Amino acid sequence: MLRPRWLPEKSFPSYAYLPSRQPHPVRDPAGHSYHSEAMPLAAEVSLESDIFLWGLDLFNHGYYWEAHEAWEGLWQVADRGAPLRTLFKGLILLSAAGVK
Repeated sequence: MLRPRWLPEKSFPSYAYLPSRQPHPVRDPAGHSYHSEAMPLAAEVSLESDIFLWGLDLFNHGYYWEAHEAWEGLWQVADRGAPLRTLFKGLILLSAAGVK
């Protein structure tokens, strides 16, 4: 069953990165995001932001490393001790588990 998309207008990367199986997405010239623009610094730390929703789409469709990258910016700018920061950290750790 296909999961619904939050941002259907955005295209998924050409592969879901798994270490030692595919080129590193940003460091390898053959990577799916090599020379692409970096994720914008999160201006809005919310569950309704495009960055958060893009991370949900990536995670729900098996792009765990990519979801981790999307959510990391939100975690970095969220207020220390804020419940959202804890949520983002948990999602990042869950994504990392999916990569392994």
